[in-house]
Parts: sequence; structure tokens; C-alpha cells
Amino acid sequence: MAWFVAAWSCLLVVVMVSSMRLSRSASSSCGSSCGGGHGGGGWGPRSYPVIGCLVAFYRNRRRLLDWYTEMLAASPSQTIVVDRLGARRTVVTANPANVEHILRARFANYPKGKPFTDVLGDLLGMGIFNVDGELWHAQRKLVSHEFSARALRDLEVTVLEAEARDRLVPALAAAAAARGGGGGVVDMQDVLRRFAFDVICRVSLGVDPGCLDPALPAPRLAAAFDTAAGIIARRGAAPVAAVWKVKRALDAGSERRLREEVGVIHEAVMGLIRSRRKERALLLVNGNGVGGARSDLLSRMIECGYPDEAIRDMVISFIMAGRDTTSSALTWFFWLLMRHRGVEAQVLDEIAATRRGRGAGEEGEGLDLDDYRRMRVLHAALCETMRLYPPVAWDSKHAAADDVLPDGTAVGRGDRVTYFQYGMGRMEAIWGADAADFSLDRWLSLPRGGGDGGAAASPAAAAFAGVSPFKYPVFQGGPRTCLGKEMAFVQMKFVASAVLRRFELRPVDEGRTPAFVPLMTAHMAGGLNVTVRRRTPAPASGGAANGTGGELTSS
Repeated sequence: MAWFVAAWSCLLVVVMVSSMRLSRSASSSCGSSCGGGHGGGGWGPRSYPVIGCLVAFYRNRRRLLDWYTEMLAASPSQTIVVDRLGARRTVVTANPANVEHILRARFANYPKGKPFTDVLGDLLGMGIFNVDGELWHAQRKLVSHEFSARALRDLEVTVLEAEARDRLVPALAAAAAARGGGGGVVDMQDVLRRFAFDVICRVSLGVDPGCLDPALPAPRLAAAFDTAAGIIARRGAAPVAAVWKVKRALDAGSERRLREEVGVIHEAVMGLIRSRRKERALLLVNGNGVGGARSDLLSRMIECGYPDEAIRDMVISFIMAGRDTTSSALTWFFWLLMRHRGVEAQVLDEIAATRRGRGAGEEGEGLDLDDYRRMRVLHAALCETMRLYPPVAWDSKHAAADDVLPDGTAVGRGDRVTYFQYGMGRMEAIWGADAADFSLDRWLSLPRGGGDGGAAASPAAAAFAGVSPFKYPVFQGGPRTCLGKEMAFVQMKFVASAVLRRFELRPVDEGRTPAFVPLMTAHMAGGLNVTVRRRTPAPASGGAANGTGGELTSS
């Protein structure tokens, strides 16, 4: 390994020397990061032969999201071109017309591509989120059918009820009772991640890992997913992909750890598949094959006759998709509501009104899928949260053939093309002068229909339907639109309702503005430490109908 360290040390010295020399020749800070001085033409960071934009990338490595957002905002077309050492030319866009072109109009020309699947392949295998072409079409058809099945949606609500009743509410109640009822401190991000992992495992695998149960040790499977996801994310963010590829070839460092953690995940999931197949065989022998069938995704795929490895890759993909996305969105949702108590009051009014309409008692949630679909104010608050803090900060495709985007940007075969959700949520060109504000009006004032293809199914969906998915691609758009979107909203609304109506959350550090960390799924640096207290009856604010009132600005 000595030669490997020496080689990369030499490269670092070269980069540092280049940085010092080139910094003298840079005419201005803007010229070196966002102007028309891009070597390949167009807008983007200043690039140089061989090393590309490595100098500018290194300088901004601790603020990449803001750096990209600033460059995109400065570009007349909200598109930039990036040349990086050891990587293909990258086109980054925050232009809705370009996003629609990539995700819908020229969908076939923009698959995920081999560079993307190489990064994720060790963990996701040939699962739906890591394949293209006919294999993707076949899996999409199967999953679309399963997600439209009432049994899976009903299972989600049943699991949510049980997990909230048995673990989430007791955990927060115990914190609220601390210090004589004055309230104890919990990390809500950690609580929400554990809750989400339990739920997704019960829905996808049909097993309860007990991640949120304080009486049980931390499950090894959860730790394996955490570690593997972190290493995979660092692969994708590496300035030079050759680094992790060499480490993988040598089975060294983080790549060796990744192999070990993926082995833990594969062994656990394959063990469940074998166990479920034996269980199904016994049911068939006993003549109870249909009546005793489980409703979880793994069992339903076995019923469809899929081979073991295909089932393994599929359920791992859905665990990865569901374990952190909702918890990420909810973490930022609770943080924003703590900053905007007027919005929190409106959400509480709507929750109370919905429960009164159902005659729900204090115990349990007492709401069904249709009740959650009708929650317009809560829906708007969640949409606005994900506009500013999307669970996935960016998504990339790779061009199969030469193309030209609607704004005139040339794309070469093999180029990486990235649409940048985080930056799009902050573009004044898209959202207006108040793009940096946390405002429900931009959702509640929308027409009830259109925008997302057809009439809206509910008042809450109407708030979302008025915004093009290519302007707000949090759930992607076109043929790859997220199939789990409705289930994600149900889970987020369920948790928001269960927590807010019972507990008042106060940030431990009122003045802190936490950092947004974009790994595979974004999270809040340092967690969300809050003091939990039992909530007194919420006052009627009268603002739930229009989503106004209280402080509505956030930077």
C-alpha cells in the first residue's frame, strides 16, 4: 500500500502547486467559479487542461451545494458545464425545460448509465433503481402492480399504527416525562430514522427489526445499511473515481468494509427468502396457500415466481429508498415548524378538524388513507419542506447519444447530465423573489388539477398537481416517477399527526441553522436535538383554510 499512498500524495502536491499558480492568474473570484471562462464553452467553474475544475472543486469542497446553486443562478439558462479530473464532462441543470427533456421527452436517451450503476451495483445489484432498459421495464411493471394493490397500502397503515403505538409515542412520552415533566432531550432525526427502518422492513421484508425498541440491541442489519450507504455515497462524491476503484480492486480500506457490510445485508435477506419459501411450501401442503399468504413485498414477489437474487436486489432497493427519505423530510419538517409556529398552528388545526370529523378518540390515530389524502395544509407544509430540503439533492443520467437540451446546451454521448433538486428549490427564476422563504401560499393558492397529468385525486393532491414535476422533481417525473410517492406522503402525514398532536418540540439550540448533508439520502449534520414536552390543547388559529399567518420566512 506504500506505493498507493505515495502516488496520491504526489497528485495532491501537484494539485496544491497548480492551485497556487492558477490563483494568481484568476481575474476574479466569479471568473474562477461561475463565469464564461469555462474551457469547454458555456457557463461553469473555470477549468484547465488535464485537471479540469479540480482547483475550484477543492476550494469549494465544504460548500458544494451552495457553490453549484450560485453558479446555476448566475447562468442565463440555469445550466452549467463541469469538467472534472478523471470524470466525464458533466452538464448540471436547474432548468425545468431541460429536466422535462431528460426525464420525459428524451427519456430513452438518458438512462442511469454504467458509471452510475458501477457506483451502486455492489449494494443494489440488479434492483429497479440500478437498471435500465428491458430489465427496468419488467421490474417497473411488477412493482407498479404491487404498489397499486390495496393489500400493501393497508399493510403500511397497520404497521404505522403498531409502530407508533408500541414504540414512537412511548419513546417520546418517556422523554416528555423526564425532569418531572419538564421534558427530556432526544435526537428526532435518530428517532425518525429508526422508526422508518422498522416500518420499511416490516412492509418490505415482513420482519420487525425492533430498531426503535430501547429494550433491544441495535440490529446488525440497520448498522450494515448505514455503513454501506455512507461508503457508497462517498464513492459518488469522490473527485476522482479511480481512487475507490483501485481500493476495491485491492480489497482495501473502505471498500473492504463495504464488501463485508453488503455481505451481512445479502445474508440476512437471502435467509429470509429461504425461510419464506419453506413457509409457503408448508402452507401449500396444508391447503392454506391463499388464506395464509403474507402481504409484505418479499412474500408477494415469491408468489410471483421471481428468482431469489432478483427478489433480494428488489427488496434491498426499496429498503434503501424508504429507510431515509421520509425520515430526512420529516427531520427538516419538524425543524421548520419549530421556526414557524404560525404554520405549526395551522397544521394542528387541520389535524384536529380531521380527527373531529372522524370521531377519533385520543388513543390511536383513528384515520384512514382517505383522511390523510385530504390533509391539504399538512401536504403543503411537507411539499414546501422538500422544496427547500429535498431528500435527494441531485440525480444523474448518462447520455446514450449526442443531444441538444432545450436551452441550447450540447450534450455528448457518454456525458453525465445532472438535474439539481436542491438548487432548483432556491432558483428565483423558478419560484420567484421569495424562493428562499418557507411559504405554504405557493402550494395552497394553486388551481386544483392539471400539472401532473390529469385531475387531482384529493384536495391535498391538488396542491401538488398544480406544480409540474419537472419544476419540482423531488419524486422525479416521466416514466421513472416515484411509485412510492403516495405511501411516502401517508407515512409522513401519519408521523406528523401522531407527534404534533401529543408533543411540543423545542430546539435545544434556538440559534442553530443546521447543515444539509447530501449523501445518498440527505440528512441534518449533528442531528435534531429537541426538548420534548406534552402538548397543551392547541388554540384555534383559524388559518388552516388559507395557510397564512405567523412567521413564514426562512433562509
